[in-house]
Amino acid sequence: MNVNTRYSIIGGMVIALFALIILEIILISSGSSFTSYSTYLVYMQESVAGINIDSLVEYNGVEVGRVKGIQLNPQHPKLVKLLLSIQSNTPITQGTVAMLASRGITGISYVALKDRSDDMRPLKVEPGQSYPIIKTAPSIFLRLDTALNLLTNNFRQINESIRALLDKDNLRSIKSTLYNLDQITTNLARNTQRVNLIIENTFEASKRFTPLLQSSVGTMKLLETQTLPEAYRLFINMDDMTRTLVELSYEIKQNPSVLIRGVDRVTMGPGETK
Repeated sequence: MNVNTRYSIIGGMVIALFALIILEIILISSGSSFTSYSTYLVYMQESVAGINIDSLVEYNGVEVGRVKGIQLNPQHPKLVKLLLSIQSNTPITQGTVAMLASRGITGISYVALKDRSDDMRPLKVEPGQSYPIIKTAPSIFLRLDTALNLLTNNFRQINESIRALLDKDNLRSIKSTLYNLDQITTNLARNTQRVNLIIENTFEASKRFTPLLQSSVGTMKLLETQTLPEAYRLFINMDDMTRTLVELSYEIKQNPSVLIRGVDRVTMGPGETK
């Protein structure tokens, strides 16, 4: 092999090497690579402000694709159709959902994918669909906006209820009630000393009444043990005396001479009774 042939071979190899380098630079600058991609559809039910063509698509924070198309759904203008180009090896399943997200301070919007169920079946094209459709979930901004609107409505209702409660008639009634409570409190404070004095007097009276009650109990016992038996015997004697007087009165009526001669003792005969 002569010298010219060697130079020709070396020159060809250098040109081929430069060509490969230039081709790689072109592929890298155009975003092309040898990684295969699959196309998915997402129907967003909220504003996609901040999402543009070539916006990132991330799966659990890992970049897996790009947004390739944005347009309104002609049948449902409230829906925004996003065409996503996602790496084919990404585990897009029946439980995968897409939502809008924003990156920290920079505010760069992107599409975030997450798996929220245990259904790990791969997402496939359904009959009548051009591409598999990924389900959507509300973004944190939409959830915050919904919560703020709900909170605002609640505050509005509370404000209206307070206004309805604090009308002129109710305010007048509240003022009257507060005035009456103030009067009751004042009267209670004034009568506290009187109530305390009454309680003290009642306590002192109960202390004085206790010995009297004990004395009464002793007197009742004395009556029960001594006086009542004597009185009972006295009543029995008076009953006997009454019977005797009745008999004497009957005898005088039958024989008045008894008052002069006295009662004769008549000796009873055999078999006679009085």
